[in-house]
Amino acid sequence: MNKKRKNGRISDSKKMNRPKIRFNFWILFIIFVLSFAGCFMLYMVAANLDDDFFGDESSLITQESNVPDSTSASDSDNEIITSESSGEPESPAAEIIYPVPQSAAVDASYLENCCLITDSTLLPISSYTDFKDVIGSNELTAVNVGSTKVESAYGTVTPYEAIKLKKPMNVYIMLGSDIGTSSVDDMISSYTSLVSDIKSSLPDTKIYVMQLPPIAADGDTITNALIDEYNSRLIAMARKCGVYCLDTNTDMKANEGSLRTDYFNEETLELTSQYYKDICGYILTHTV
Repeated sequence: MNKKRKNGRISDSKKMNRPKIRFNFWILFIIFVLSFAGCFMLYMVAANLDDDFFGDESSLITQESNVPDSTSASDSDNEIITSESSGEPESPAAEIIYPVPQSAAVDASYLENCCLITDSTLLPISSYTDFKDVIGSNELTAVNVGSTKVESAYGTVTPYEAIKLKKPMNVYIMLGSDIGTSSVDDMISSYTSLVSDIKSSLPDTKIYVMQLPPIAADGDTITNALIDEYNSRLIAMARKCGVYCLDTNTDMKANEGSLRTDYFNEETLELTSQYYKDICGYILTHTV
């Protein structure tokens, strides 16, 4: 019995003599410092080995900062839908009234900064008015305006080439002597190309498309109904291109829809000087 008790005491003594595990803050601190130093050393080694290390890192940060949240994306989409559903065209044509409305008359000196492209329809206007800068010929038509060359102050060139060299502030265009013999589609196509080319080369130049005046009496191939159709296509083209359009047709009509009698000399079968003067006056009272 004594031996058992003695052994028990010895066992208890050993348990009492075992070292106790205690928490040491400084050991934890040293481990943290060594870990941080190791990570820092690895970071610096990687940076020195890779020249674009910092650039790649900043790029990643930038990409993350540019990712839109769902709220911003939703708001942006709503703005686009609102803009598209408003029904308002975004082209410059949205600010243009068709046709150009009447305005206060400008002085004839306005014409010094204007140039007219025309065929036989309006070619003699320089003989009766102050509109002197006229580019055209009897051979010029709406269909061939892009290829036919005419005499000008810049030599024998196409109307577009002459306008491009002259760079006027305002360009007026009346073409249509080939109506009844050329397809209206072909006429509008060539006309559109001319207007688009001028607008592209001279964006600061104002372009006025002039509607074709009526005729004194309907013929076998040319009728006022056909002219009205052509003029409707002209105003549609002007809208599409974002240029101005002058209604140089309605004011020249008599009550029955044909050309006013004082504009046509039945004996000579020629247009009167009043015809050209009134068209010039219409230009001076319909400017923007």
